[in-house]
Amino acid sequence: MVRQGQSLLSANGTLNCDQIFPKSYSAWCATGNLFSAQTEHETAIKFFQRAIQVDPNFPYAYTLLGHEYVLTEELDKAITAFRNAIRLDPRHYNAWFGLGTIFSKQEQYSLAELHFKRALQINPQNSALMCHIGVVQHALKKTDQALKTLNTALMNDPYNILCKSHRASINFSIGRHMEVHKKLGNTHLALMYFSWATDLDPKGVNSQIKEAILSLGQGDDDSPPTQYNEQQAQSNSMDQDVETSSREGSAVPLAGNVSIEPHADDSDDSL
Repeated sequence: MVRQGQSLLSANGTLNCDQIFPKSYSAWCATGNLFSAQTEHETAIKFFQRAIQVDPNFPYAYTLLGHEYVLTEELDKAITAFRNAIRLDPRHYNAWFGLGTIFSKQEQYSLAELHFKRALQINPQNSALMCHIGVVQHALKKTDQALKTLNTALMNDPYNILCKSHRASINFSIGRHMEVHKKLGNTHLALMYFSWATDLDPKGVNSQIKEAILSLGQGDDDSPPTQYNEQQAQSNSMDQDVETSSREGSAVPLAGNVSIEPHADDSDDSL
């Protein structure tokens, strides 16, 4: 299939497809998608432009062209392409999404959120759109709203890995993972996971990892004792009782009302 697509280009890069599908804009778009999948974006752009020449009123061709321009970092051309698609079809949500992507790349997060939400109004069950909205909301310091958006996305699509990843990243950035570990008494697990994270980031680029490790021991005095801590205290108390009783030669109480009496054979008088 790739070889067939490449044969549609002449040696100087001009298109030889007019004799194969001269008036089929969908075929030009499909072939452009083929080259885009092979990361040959410049060639894909030529095919999408030809699709627009064949049918200037086909909005999807403009949208595909816009996404290719985003991949080649030609953002001004991408904006023009997406706006042309919206001009032809105001309900073409993919073009609204494309504009939101550009504004997000430019760190114009308010504009990005506006365009993503416009796309979501057209396609309200799209979890990918919700995920992008949640990301820009977090960038705008709307953390609670971002988590709510991501939770809604996961209700619609429970297996969306991207949404789960962004939600975990936001929870990590605001320290909510520490609340969970303190409630469960799993400090040792927290340290283990942070150790793995440090191995993945040996140069310490991510300062959040170090901050999280340092914060593990903070606030423990104010938190209620966990089951794990109570068990540790009981174990330490038992060890002290055993040591004291062994020095005094008295019986040592054990669980189940069983005690160990010192035998006469163990004393010096039996020698």
